[in-house]
This record gives sequence, C-alpha cells and structure tokens, in this order.
Amino acid sequence: MSPLVYIFTNHNPSDPHPQVAYSHCPRISHPRGEKPKLQKISPPTTTTPTAMSADAPVPVPTLRPEEREGLLTLLAAAARPLGDVVADFLARFPRERRLRVGATLCFLLEDKKMLHPTGRLIAFAILHQSYSSQPVNPYVPLLLDAACDETSDKSERAFVQLLLTSANGNNNNEVLQQSAVDYINGPDSASQALLPREQLEKQYCGNSVQPQPQASSFRSATVRCAIPDPDIPQSCANSSELSPPGGKQESASDDRESALAALLQEKSWGRLGPQWIRPTPPRLHILDGELQWLNPDNNHELLWDYSMCADTSRGAAIRDLIARALKGPLGPGQQEQVVIELAKDSKLVYHCGMTPQKLPDLVEHNPLIAVELLSKLMNSPDIAGYFDVLVHMEMSLHSMEVVNRLTTAVELPTGFVHEYISNCIQSCQNIKDKYMQNRLVRLVCVFLQSLIRNQIINVQDLFIEVQAFCIEFSRIREAAGLFRLLKSLE
Repeated sequence: MSPLVYIFTNHNPSDPHPQVAYSHCPRISHPRGEKPKLQKISPPTTTTPTAMSADAPVPVPTLRPEEREGLLTLLAAAARPLGDVVADFLARFPRERRLRVGATLCFLLEDKKMLHPTGRLIAFAILHQSYSSQPVNPYVPLLLDAACDETSDKSERAFVQLLLTSANGNNNNEVLQQSAVDYINGPDSASQALLPREQLEKQYCGNSVQPQPQASSFRSATVRCAIPDPDIPQSCANSSELSPPGGKQESASDDRESALAALLQEKSWGRLGPQWIRPTPPRLHILDGELQWLNPDNNHELLWDYSMCADTSRGAAIRDLIARALKGPLGPGQQEQVVIELAKDSKLVYHCGMTPQKLPDLVEHNPLIAVELLSKLMNSPDIAGYFDVLVHMEMSLHSMEVVNRLTTAVELPTGFVHEYISNCIQSCQNIKDKYMQNRLVRLVCVFLQSLIRNQIINVQDLFIEVQAFCIEFSRIREAAGLFRLLKSLE
C-alpha cells in the first residue's frame, strides 16, 4: 500500500535554505486508472486572536508530549460516544491550555487529508463544546465555514450544522450520545437538510455578539508549512470508507497517527509568511569639514619569511666581533669583515647585540665600526638614544672623528649637531689641565672648520657662541684661524 506523503518545511526567516522533512500518512485505495488530482491550497485570510475561521492562519501552539498523545488518542476514539470524548477532553486539558489545543485542531482541520472523517467530527465537537459554557466561542467562524463548505462531505456539513442549530435544544445531546462511526453510518446525516450560511448565522448569532474575522493583507499571503504531496491522488485521502476494528486498515490508521504525531512534534509548524523588505537607507550628504568614513582594503597578501630555518652562523660571527670590539681595538682584517657583513645584510645590525649603553666603549676602541653601525641604524627607532649617548659622552678625538664621519656619510639632525658643538665648547672651557685644554681646543677648531667648509652647519646659528670661543682661546693658532674664517663669512 503506497503511503500518502506530507512535505513539512521548517523555515527560519534568517535562513535562506528551508529544511524539508517528509511524514507518511496511509493511502486507503483509489480506482485503477483514475488520474491523480492535485489539491489547490488557497491563501488564508487572517482573523483576530479571538475569532478563528477555517482560513485563519493558526498560531503556532506548543503542546507538551503528553498533551499531543492525549489529543491524538481522543481523535482516534471513533467508537466512543462524542459526549464522552468531549468530557474526557475537558477533564484532560485545563482551561488555560484549551486555546493551544484548539489551535492545533484548527491546523489539523485545514487539510482534509490529515484526519480521518471520524476524527474530523470529533475535532468539530471538541471545538464547539469546549466553549459551550462561555458567552463567546472563538471557533464559531471556523464552524460556520465548515458547515457551508461545499467541497466537504455531506455528513460532515450536516454534523456541524446540527451542532450550531441545536446549541440550545435537546438535539445537541442526542447527537453527542452517538459515536462518530454511528453518525456517519446512520440515517441522520443523509436525511438532514442543509441550511444556507445566512440562516445559520442568524439562528446561531442572533442573540449574541460573535467576533468577526478581520483580514490582514500580510497574513493572507502566508502558506502552510505542511503541504500534501502533489503526486498522491486526491481520492486517496478523501475516501470515507470505514474499516471495522481489527480489519486491514488498522495498520494504515496507525501510520496516519504516527505521521500526525511527527508533525505536531515539530517546534515551528505554523505558517510561512513573507519577509519584511527593509531597504538600506541612503547615506546623507557629506558636509564640508565632516569626517568621511573610510573602508580600507583588508585584502592582505601572504609574504614568505625567507629567514626561517636560515643559517644563523654569520650573525653569530658578527655578534662575536662586536663583543670583542667593545673591549679593545680590532685588527684591520676583522674590521673589514664587519663592514663587509653589514653591507651584505643590513638587518644584521639589529641582531649583533649592540645597545646605546655600549656605544661609548665602541667609539673609543673602534670608531670606524661605530660609524658603520650608526649609519645602518639611522632608520631604527632607537637612533635617538644613540645620539643622546654620543652627545653626553666624554669628548675625545675618537668621538669627534665619529661625528665628523657621520656628517659626511648620512644626514644628521641639526639639533644633534648643534648640541654636540655646544658640548665640545663647554668641555674645553671646563678642563683644568692646560696641555689637555690646548689639545682639545685645537681639535675642536679643526672639527668646526671642517663642518663649516663642508657646509654641514649654518654658521649664523652658532656665530655668537663660536666667536666667543675663538676670542677666549685666541692665543692658540687654530682658534685664530677659525676666527678669521668666521669674519670672512660675514
């Protein structure tokens, strides 16, 4: 026996790919050679929360497992009197849970394939009787639509009309004393005359105010999450043939209940609605002087580090030579090796173990290597620290030689050169030994003449200070020569 398949979609508005599952209901039988008929699902109309119709989008109820099991058990009780089934329903489900259960019944009644004809009668009886003691029944629009639905079986329409028209009479009790099987097989459904909708509304709602459905254009565009398989003929589910208990259709009924239980276990089996269109608002015009938001390009390219796993023996040799240079003069061959290695790889200067605190020892023992290292460190963020140590270290021939060579090799900061010259003049003035003083004055004068002739410094920036220095030590020949050079530049 081929099954009747329901396609179930569980769609999250933020997920562009809905999930599809399949539940199987039994196919009863259909004549051989009959062409399958597809069921057309019309878009429903929306009602208010207190008024439910057959076309109303059913809210998504959340039933507990024991509630689902109990509801399906009641819908399958085709042989029990309808009054007993309704009483059992009222006893099982408290008042605060009946609206959720009613919404589940509305969902099951929307598609005639889901419930057996006897189960549909039981569902209508529960919806009608669960609010019989209340002044307003929210399921009246649904019952009216079912009573006037020309596509439904006559027995079902007659049953619903009987519930509506005999609400205040004894006929209601008589029909509830029958079972769903007895009513469908009995003569009442065939002999009862069907009333038009206007007469039903007048007879049932004449003395009471019933809520009217209110349409919503947004909810009217929703579709059911559970839809019938279009490959299954319509007649397979609409057959009203009933099998006696214990017949061949018992396993098919079990399959139907299993399929309904699987549908009701889903957390989101209500309806799928269209998403709200939220276009991106346009950007405001950028005013003059307003900061403009920038979106930098973050597409970075991967660069291979060629220094990984490279031979570090050459760096170790440079570190060893620099350590020796801090303690004493190196030989010409060793100095040449340092210069060559630094010229081959300029990054070795950052890994040779040199720091600003070690610079005075390197200047005194190996000024040429100091010049080479400082030239390579000009782009280092620590170069300011090296200049600060060079300015404040004790003035000597080697320190002036280093500064003089640096002025011709690289472009030194003007502030550093001026500060170093001022420190040299002050050192000459503070020394007490006349011999050492005269020697240092000669060195400073020669150093200043070299800077002036090579246009390393602007004489006008230090003219007054240098002129006072020359006058103070005018007895020294080099100072007198520097004085004459200054006068010639005026």
